Amino acid sequence: MTTDMINRALYDAIVNFDNDAASQEYYYKVMDSPTGKTEKNGEEETVRDRILRAYAVLFCEDIGATPGKKADVDNVIDTADRLYVGSVGYDPEHWYRMKYHFPIIDEDNYDRFAALVISDLKAGPLRDAAVNDGETLVVGEADPLHMTIEERRNQKTHSVGNRPEGGAI
Repeated sequence: MTTDMINRALYDAIVNFDNDAASQEYYYKVMDSPTGKTEKNGEEETVRDRILRAYAVLFCEDIGATPGKKADVDNVIDTADRLYVGSVGYDPEHWYRMKYHFPIIDEDNYDRFAALVISDLKAGPLRDAAVNDGETLVVGEADPLHMTIEERRNQKTHSVGNRPEGGAI
């Protein structure tokens, strides 16, 4: 059920969120939908919970996030500037957050940014680029805008793999 909801339609709704009331409505409908699983606290897990947990596992483990917990606003803020599309370079179009127009990440949109990343990996153009062109989402050092040329050359990066369409996230 959840896998079907994290799809290209969700990705498109997030990309069009600021310009289209129907996209906003669809985004909230999907994110608040139950997954059919129950959380440890007895509450029903939502797609938002699932996405924030997946984001934490993929991008937040090395910053001290608690394993198995959902990414919170600080986790997303601390990791958003480390995500690159394709290869690392001084090109703002390759920095994921800038490419998708998230100049500020805060309490109002951190879950939307996480949903954009996960839905793009699962069913968006990033998945298509990974399958067809070998481009991936790369995790680099924090705050690339303030890195020296030497720091950018020497940064340690790792690619995030992609599950086939229909794989569980």
